[in-house]
Amino acid sequence: MAYNDAVEVFRDTEYPMMKGKVYLDHGGSTIYAKSMIDDLSKNLMSNLYGNPHSASDPALLSGHMVDSIRIQALEFFRADPEHFDLIFTANATAAIKLVGESFRDLAASNPRKPSFWFGYHKDAHTSIVGVRELSNENHHCFINDDEVEDWLNDQVGATGKLLNREGLPGLFAYPGQSNMTGRRLPLGWTKRLRECSAPSHQNTYSLLDAAALATTTEIDLSDPDSAPDFTAVSFYKIFGFPDLGALIVRKKSGHILGWRKYFGGGTVNGLTVMYESSVQRKDTTLHDSLEDGTLPFHSIIALGCGIDSHRRLYGSMKSISQHTSFLAYRLYHGMKSLTHYNGVPLCVIYNDPERSTYGDATTQGATVAFNIMRSDGTYIGHHIVEGSANAKRIYLRSGGLCNAGGIASYLQIEPWQYKRAWSAGYRCGDTKVEVINGKPTGVVRVSL
Repeated sequence: MAYNDAVEVFRDTEYPMMKGKVYLDHGGSTIYAKSMIDDLSKNLMSNLYGNPHSASDPALLSGHMVDSIRIQALEFFRADPEHFDLIFTANATAAIKLVGESFRDLAASNPRKPSFWFGYHKDAHTSIVGVRELSNENHHCFINDDEVEDWLNDQVGATGKLLNREGLPGLFAYPGQSNMTGRRLPLGWTKRLRECSAPSHQNTYSLLDAAALATTTEIDLSDPDSAPDFTAVSFYKIFGFPDLGALIVRKKSGHILGWRKYFGGGTVNGLTVMYESSVQRKDTTLHDSLEDGTLPFHSIIALGCGIDSHRRLYGSMKSISQHTSFLAYRLYHGMKSLTHYNGVPLCVIYNDPERSTYGDATTQGATVAFNIMRSDGTYIGHHIVEGSANAKRIYLRSGGLCNAGGIASYLQIEPWQYKRAWSAGYRCGDTKVEVINGKPTGVVRVSL
């Protein structure tokens, strides 16, 4: 944990758009460096790129760049191309959806039980939770880490039952870091699941949502035996640009994705459409069969520039982790010390001190989720706080943060209270209903 003084040297030249502003929503998207955009512009003006599905020189150049940057991206996550493949997607949500749809199509091949089992942690982003709708009502939300531990140990635990007793194909998904509070969840769960001898675990795969985690720490996939089967990332959260995501697949687990029924342009070698329907899918690599349509090759070229400029400016993700941990520690303890004249805390900070500690990068990311209280103990609406900060050119994020489980647990909102709020007209992003019966409906988030 240490402040990176080098930032003071290049801040004005690399981030001129930040002058006079305080940007505190790096968890939504970080800021791109000027040198990255300059490098990209020079590259695009010096080369002619074409659709890589063609055979012309511009097309072949694009294809070569895509292939090399795919390897470069794998190396960024210390993922050996011998053991991993990387599938470019629109964002982390699209990567997660690809996995979910593959499991759905796999389950559909079983006429007796067209379902798969899906387990997810309550701190999961909405995009993870959405996979449950593909499981044919065969899903379970782990409400805390202890439930996950019981399940991994094949114990009944607090649920009172063994999960997935039928031994269906299973998918266990969780975030490497809560996008609400910044708490970092145990990365060792994926290895323990793979090594578990319980019958219900033998056919269960792991999906790590690393979108929030990857913003300020290194994702190390150097050990394929410990790595998740599937890892979803968003590059704009790491480099600021391009707006691109990826699914990193452990090749030994990639056959699951082969069950996906849909195919798009560029993923097949041939097909018939009249009188009978047949298709010959590409199968040389995983990404050949799963990247539908024309890849956003200009964005992928931008990714290469992003990785290069990121390394040139910051050296490694370790330096970013140390820097942001230092800032988060200072911010958390500074906010914690603020009180009104009568001793009422100014800030209510949502975190789990028994499982995470600010300043410890293994358990806590550079995120602070909070609400502001008046001296009488009532809450100021989170949108009001965001609006006031915005007027001062301080840019935060507020609301439910696409983390329904985190909001429900930390703000102690029961399902019936959610339903009553909905019936009263509250909707996600609503700026008119921010406090119901004394309880806030969302939070303010700072992410560094």
